[in-house]
Amino acid sequence: MTEKSTSNLNGILRQTHLPDFDRYCLENRESMLTESSVSFSTYMKDLLAQKKLTQQRVFLMADIPERYGYKLLSGEKRTRQRDVILRICYAGELTLGETQRALRKYELPELYAKIPRDALLMILFRDRPGSILDVNTLLKNRGMEPLRTSGLQD
Repeated sequence: MTEKSTSNLNGILRQTHLPDFDRYCLENRESMLTESSVSFSTYMKDLLAQKKLTQQRVFLMADIPERYGYKLLSGEKRTRQRDVILRICYAGELTLGETQRALRKYELPELYAKIPRDALLMILFRDRPGSILDVNTLLKNRGMEPLRTSGLQD
């Protein structure tokens, strides 16, 4: 069974009534967010392992201090800067879908198509024009803020 999209689940819910709730949860358990859902840390570590990327390399490519990156992935440290997580996702070669899921797991807003900067980032995650420096150049060339570095985190 594969994970269903939110819009797919919304469609199913429109036809689900109270007596069918338990069956709905059972049939869609792989798509549901629960306390036992995989954590951001586990999700990222598993993805990086699948892609045969070391955390050290990802932090280097993301231009994030290695020690800080390890603390973020272990859950020892938190950031409110979505750009830091986006840097890690981009450097970790995550797809747009994987990135959106990582943002959800980290409890940060997903990239949103109605926000011009987010829309451009969505395209950049799909097209992969190069390094983080290339991404920032493309953002700056369009008058948008580049992805912040970890030096500006809260």
